[in-house]
Amino acid sequence: MRFLIVGVGAIGSAYLAFLRNAGYEAVGLVRKNPVNRIKVEGIWGNFETSVDTFIKVDEVPFVPDIVILSVKSYDTEEALKKINPLVGRNTYIMITQNGYGNYEKAVDLYGEGKVILSRIIFGSKVLKPGHIRITVSADDVVIGDPANKISENFLKTLASLFTKAKIPTRYERDVYKYLIDKIIYNSALNPLGAIFETNYGSLARNPYTRELMDKVIEEIFEVIKACNIPTFWKNSEEYKRVFYERLIPPTEEHYPSMLDDIKKGKTEIDSLNGAIVKLGQKCGISTPTNEFITKAVKAKELFNLKNT
Repeated sequence: MRFLIVGVGAIGSAYLAFLRNAGYEAVGLVRKNPVNRIKVEGIWGNFETSVDTFIKVDEVPFVPDIVILSVKSYDTEEALKKINPLVGRNTYIMITQNGYGNYEKAVDLYGEGKVILSRIIFGSKVLKPGHIRITVSADDVVIGDPANKISENFLKTLASLFTKAKIPTRYERDVYKYLIDKIIYNSALNPLGAIFETNYGSLARNPYTRELMDKVIEEIFEVIKACNIPTFWKNSEEYKRVFYERLIPPTEEHYPSMLDDIKKGKTEIDSLNGAIVKLGQKCGISTPTNEFITKAVKAKELFNLKNT
C-alpha cells in the first residue's frame, strides 16, 4: 500500500516516519523546507529513518492508495485542491486533523466513500525540522467512515497496518462520535492552555480555568443537542465526570500544540471553539464563553504576529 502524507509537521512526521520505518512506501508533500530524514523519540520508541518529501505535486512518484491529510485546519481546503491530480479512482483521503469541518470539506470536494475520518489522540511535538517526540497517547487512533460506504474489512486491514507500524489504531463504526469527543476535549483545554501557557493538569486544578472549561463544555452540549450532532454522552454532566476523572489524568503534563501555534500568530481556533460559535448561531444557541475564548485566542495571535 502506498501512502502520501500531506503536511509533515508533528502528526505528519509521525505517520511518515513510522510507515517508512516499517517498510511501507510512503512519501511526504510539504509547502517548503523538505526533509530527507526523520528522527523519532518518546513513548513509542527511538529510531531514525530516511524519507522522501516533495514540494510540488508533480514530483510525487506514484498515485497513492491513501492520502493522509495532516495540515493545519486552516490549510485544509487549499491542500485538498492541491492534491487533486494525485487522487486516483482507488485513492482514499484520511483526515487526521483536529476540529470540526475538515471531514466535511473533503466530502464536499471528493464525495462520500472516498474519505476516511480519524480521531488522533496521541501527542507529537516537533523539536526541530526532521526531529519529533511522541509525548503522550490517551487512546488508540480511531478510523472509520461516517458515510458507511467504505468496506469495513478494508478499514480494519488499514487499522491493523498502522498498528503493525507502531501507531496503535482500531476501526470504529461510530468514528464521528469519537471526533466530537475530541472536539469537546480540545475546545475545553487547548485554547486556555495556549492563553495561560500551561498544561492540562494545571488548568483542571485552577478553580477559575476549571469554571471556564465547565462553561465551554456546557455550551457545546447545548449546541450538540440543538444541532442533532451525534455523541456518546447523555449530557454535559456525564461528560465532565469522565473528562476530569479519566481523560485529563493521563495527559495532565501535556501542553497543547496550540501554545506553539499561538506564539507563531496562527492557530486552529476557528475549527474548535470558533466552529462551536458558528454552529450555535446556526441552531439558535448562545455560546458566550466559547465566543470570548475564540476572541481571546485571536487577540493573542495578533499580538504575537505583530511582535515577530
